[in-house]
Amino acid sequence: MAYTPELNIHHSATLRRIAWAMGMPMTKAIGEVFDYLGSTLDPKKVCYACRDKSKCHSCSFNRKGNI
Repeated sequence: MAYTPELNIHHSATLRRIAWAMGMPMTKAIGEVFDYLGSTLDPKKVCYACRDKSKCHSCSFNRKGNI
């Protein structure tokens, strides 16, 4: 991965609590959070704003018939 954003103290604490609730490490919990967001956010809005069309085939927001 070329760029890994750092979490501030508040967001790190939030992720830690989510991970505890899920019974998994933070590194796995953040992936679950992203998977969840991929299934709940409006894919049309995300795809419209996307600046990297090279990964559409594997994108979490690419749901059948939305792209």
